Amino acid sequence: MASNLQSGRQLRPIDLARGHGLSTQAVRNYEEAGILPAAGRTPHGYRTYTPLHALALAAFLALVPGHGHHTATSIMRAVNEGEVDEAFRLIDESHAQSLDDRRTLRAVENALRDLGSATTPAAAPEHRATSGPAASGLAVSGSVTAAAGPDGTFIGPLADELGIRPATLRKWERAGLVQPRRDPLTGYRVYDEADVRDARLAHQLRRGGYLLEQIAPLIAQVRAAGGLEPLEAALHDWRGRLSARARAMLSGAAELETYLRERG
Repeated sequence: MASNLQSGRQLRPIDLARGHGLSTQAVRNYEEAGILPAAGRTPHGYRTYTPLHALALAAFLALVPGHGHHTATSIMRAVNEGEVDEAFRLIDESHAQSLDDRRTLRAVENALRDLGSATTPAAAPEHRATSGPAASGLAVSGSVTAAAGPDGTFIGPLADELGIRPATLRKWERAGLVQPRRDPLTGYRVYDEADVRDARLAHQLRRGGYLLEQIAPLIAQVRAAGGLEPLEAALHDWRGRLSARARAMLSGAAELETYLRERG
């Protein structure tokens, strides 16, 4: 049974707009988008709203911070069309995405913690080099099995350290996770300190079940931040945004529940 709010006092577009710092055009746009129920009309064709419209507007504006404008619009449109189960499905999807984001954050934090506690074994004397195949202990036709010395690490030792195959590192390179340079004399891949860091981070995330296409943006964030320490501040901000979004979802749920209850 419909609430008596629907037949209560009439409100003008400006009455709805003022309460939320909106323009009257925004209110009309929200109605046209299905965010608000259809307005009534005066004999002269002017729009009239009721307190129920005000509740719908409040619910939408409360949903936006937690779910985003697009999803909040879809939720309200579904409710106003009588498809409440569809609205709940959209809300569930939004919560699932938030959970995935939180799991990703936790995985990155765990990977950073593991990297911070990891120690890099010192290369054996025979694994040190200056430049060129002879100095690195590599035959021109042989396999890459030695570290490149102070300027970087070859693919074999890095793969051994991570417990993976060299082919995996080459696959990560194609996916943009590592960006080794090439030794000008041998053409072999040389992984500098940043590449080793990125490879370790990629390895930790792969062990956590993340796909290469999910890892690539995170590696890019590490590079953009200039390393792991600056990224920790970014992760702190990320955690704060997730918490703010969770609280916004609670606020949006409360406003939507009020609107659903009054709709009857």
